[in-house]
Amino acid sequence: MNIQFKKGVLNLCVLALVEQKDRYGYELVQTISKQIELSEGAVYPLLRKLTAEGYFETYLMDSVGGPPRKYYRMTEQGTVYCLEQKEEWETFVKAVQHLLQKGDEINE
Repeated sequence: MNIQFKKGVLNLCVLALVEQKDRYGYELVQTISKQIELSEGAVYPLLRKLTAEGYFETYLMDSVGGPPRKYYRMTEQGTVYCLEQKEEWETFVKAVQHLLQKGDEINE
């Protein structure tokens, strides 16, 4: 898949997954990688950014056989932002689909 496509949707994928349930970084990488090829290093800067912007909060939880894991939880502000991003994505996808299927016909 085109790298620019991936960069554009990774933010939304991370938001949508954390909205569903609290997750830790590697879990996000694994889940997204099942559908979209990506490097582990692409997710962690995004998690830091979303946390710094107030959309996520973090907490540590013990893991079996390893160090505690840092989990990401959606904040109220994050829930609102996620909804806005999903709506924007739907509008964008519809517009692109229209252009791919009908070209410059008027969208009604």
